[in-house]
Amino acid sequence: MTPEEAAKRKEEWVSKMKREGKMKEDMTEDHKSCLNALQNPVRRNILIALGRQKMSLEEIKAEFKLKDVQANYNLNMLESTLCVEKEESEETAYYVLTPRGEGYVKNVEMKK
Repeated sequence: MTPEEAAKRKEEWVSKMKREGKMKEDMTEDHKSCLNALQNPVRRNILIALGRQKMSLEEIKAEFKLKDVQANYNLNMLESTLCVEKEESEETAYYVLTPRGEGYVKNVEMKK
């Protein structure tokens, strides 16, 4: 994906999240909740793994040795802070990074 395509995707995604009321009006609160979610190393590692490929719930559970409740809790936190989203298909649902999640992996994790 070119930088121009990535910028367009991010702009479209932000507009969609605002239209759907998923992004908080107060950006400080929005960033605060995201930072709070990313303090957990399991959630950070899930983002890194999703940066490599989309994954199903079962794949995430196996990769990180999580029980159903743990996986669902962590993925719900990442979804609520708009770092990941679920792509539904007829067979299964996959988790993918949003532009926000991609930004975290690119700007934080990859610079360590």
